[in-house]
Amino acid sequence: MSLFLTALKFAAVKHSNQRRKNREATPYINHPIEVAEILWQIGGVRDMVIIVGALLHDTLEDTDATPSEIKNLFGAEVLALVEEVTDDKALPKQQRKRLQIETAADKSSRAKQVKLADKICNVYDIGHSPPQWSLKLCQIYLDWTEQVVVGLRGINPKLEVHYDAVLLEARKALKQRKFSN
Repeated sequence: MSLFLTALKFAAVKHSNQRRKNREATPYINHPIEVAEILWQIGGVRDMVIIVGALLHDTLEDTDATPSEIKNLFGAEVLALVEEVTDDKALPKQQRKRLQIETAADKSSRAKQVKLADKICNVYDIGHSPPQWSLKLCQIYLDWTEQVVVGLRGINPKLEVHYDAVLLEARKALKQRKFSN
């Protein structure tokens, strides 16, 4: 529990000035908490490295957190997981997205579960509170997550079934939503 609470506080501090791209611009920290919650509640994950990794999964990519901070506070296993799920922001966005598809199947079982829970949260958000994107862009994003998830399958059937249901629900919600562009 101590490790979990330390990770929660660390992530909250690192993401304190960030907001999600959804309509409500919710505090960013809600996202890693939701990823960890999905892993625990739906995926039945009890591996604390995975849960802590979920809380920290965007810290290297989107904050000033450093690998040495994460290693010193949470250990080498957590750092390895966080690094494995971190995109290289020095690469162009389209290349990062392509690499997620190409490397998904080669991820560790821990990383696959964090990535899958992350995609579940993002797909849910597209269906329930999308950013100011066009319908086409939302659909492209959902299609892309499907391509990534192909490589993540086979590790946690509960998460996979939940992803499929959330994706179907998001597609239905988008069809009913009015878009300005």
